[in-house]
Amino acid sequence: MNLRRLQWLVLAALTSCFLSTSFLVAADNPSAEPKLTLEQEEEFLLHAKVIKSHQTSKGVTAPWRLTLTDGTITHDAVFQPVDERKNVMAYGDGRTEINFKDSYHFNIAAYRLARLLGMDNMIPVYLERKWNGNSGSIGWWLSVKMDEGERARQHIDAPDVDAWNKQMYKVRVFDQLIYDTDANLTNVLITDDWKIWRIDFTRAFRLHKDLKDPKDLVMCERSLLDKLRKLDEDDVMEKTKGQLTKGEVKALMARRDKIVKTFDNMLAEKGEGAVLY
Repeated sequence: MNLRRLQWLVLAALTSCFLSTSFLVAADNPSAEPKLTLEQEEEFLLHAKVIKSHQTSKGVTAPWRLTLTDGTITHDAVFQPVDERKNVMAYGDGRTEINFKDSYHFNIAAYRLARLLGMDNMIPVYLERKWNGNSGSIGWWLSVKMDEGERARQHIDAPDVDAWNKQMYKVRVFDQLIYDTDANLTNVLITDDWKIWRIDFTRAFRLHKDLKDPKDLVMCERSLLDKLRKLDEDDVMEKTKGQLTKGEVKALMARRDKIVKTFDNMLAEKGEGAVLY
């Protein structure tokens, strides 16, 4: 009996150790997180309870990192309550900007626009929610290995350069469409499997009708160019209602026209193989 009891205790201890180790691996592994649809992520972000918070030091808006739970799932979110407007914004380098806006509303508009363009796998969910007495955008927190700034500083090359470039071409097209005056390398996040996510759009959607950096338009995904051609102003107005003004939507559509024209000119000059993928 003593020998059998000893064998049972050893087996129980080994089983407990295995389960504990497996749990720790799963908790630290982003791939072990529950796979939710966009609608499920939206539901969670809107209604889950905030159980922990701290303010980050990243970016000019220093967003909050919140931990939420619905009793079953626990996940982090980013909360940005910034909503600043100035007739004239003077920057430290001597530049000035008329009709300056730094607003969480633009995060939500970027997400809704991305869904219209089939780019919601590169732009995370952003919704409007009130927390701690403030309204702001709440976004799905992404598990990533680094941002583009870190990758560039460390001179790390993507394992599949062609796949990497194709992702970056899409990001650049989107950036030209939304005219983000604060687009920078820390706004491009990279996951363990080298998937790119573009975040933080609080200084986008300017009233300029020209492209910010047309030289960034190098190549374009076929389906994205097709969706750009079909993008409808009334549909954009409806989907971004409460987030963009009529003037901001009209400027966006003017930039859309210039993006499409740029690629059409490139197609005529270089052919499909050199422009589309």
